[in-house]
Amino acid sequence: MGQVPAGEKPSPELKTHYTRGVVPKPAEQSSRFSYADVLRWPEDERWELHEGVAVAMSPAPSTIHQRVVGELYRQIANFLIDRPCEVFVAPFDVRLGPIDSQPDQINTVVQPDLAVICDHTGLDERGFQGGPDWVIEVLSPSTAARDQITKLRFYEAHAVKHYWLVHPIERVVTVYSRSDPNVRFGRPQISETKGQLASGMFDALSIDWERLPAG
Repeated sequence: MGQVPAGEKPSPELKTHYTRGVVPKPAEQSSRFSYADVLRWPEDERWELHEGVAVAMSPAPSTIHQRVVGELYRQIANFLIDRPCEVFVAPFDVRLGPIDSQPDQINTVVQPDLAVICDHTGLDERGFQGGPDWVIEVLSPSTAARDQITKLRFYEAHAVKHYWLVHPIERVVTVYSRSDPNVRFGRPQISETKGQLASGMFDALSIDWERLPAG
């Protein structure tokens, strides 16, 4: 695998490598990217940074994935009307790092399917800097491993309180929650996407799984 000098866009060969979902281990790539590099790349291409490693966000999600994301967004957004929190849907850059970090100091940038944010301090025209309060990822075959392992570690390290992994085909949801962002996530709650599930973040919000598409 070729190496890419910092400040340059990944080559087509490297992009193809990432598109297939094979993310190199840190020892396999000497160059590292920062969010400052991402800002110089074409806006019509979606990339994440995983501790400096560029990960292409393609191919496009499936229809069922988008239907599930859309319905979850609808339920959450409707609940949040006239409330201080907001929900954002991908593509939306979440820069995981201290609020005062400069772009060249940020090496992990993710685009969660849904991100609920209550502290607007980190919001700007480029997205959000810091850890969202609630993140939902709807699993796809090409991203499932990253969502369940890599991103779990990232979100745990950056004060995310609630992390949901929705399996649209198996119709199962895995929920990680904690009230104190300074402690690690405990054992996840795993349940079928049937009936309703309390959000755990808002007392009056439950997700109605019966409204989700069957497939």
